[in-house]
Amino acid sequence: QVQVVESGGGWVQPGGSLRLSCVASGTFFRLYTMGWYRQAPGKQRELVAALTGDGSANYADSVKGRFTISRDNAKNTVYLQIDSLKPEDTAVYYCNARIPTYTYWGQGTQVTVSS
Repeated sequence: QVQVVESGGGWVQPGGSLRLSCVASGTFFRLYTMGWYRQAPGKQRELVAALTGDGSANYADSVKGRFTISRDNAKNTVYLQIDSLKPEDTAVYYCNARIPTYTYWGQGTQVTVSS
């Protein structure tokens, strides 16, 4: 069982920044593929960014150049730095930890972008 807990969401004005954090339990965190997803009201959950254990990252086209995913294996933590926020980035942001046999999800953290 892997516990996944997100934090760092909140309200921010357009153009602002946030850093989301996600802590995942487990001795083998360094091997997990960690992902950030988001779900806006009335929309399906979508992949925002993912980072493999060997450091390969991929991003949704809509966030390239504004979002950066990183990890600190010593802290069992993955981060999502979000810059130049737009109102359309408003969503619940979820973190997941993927191992070969299962994917574990956190409860999500709300990000609201408005003036």
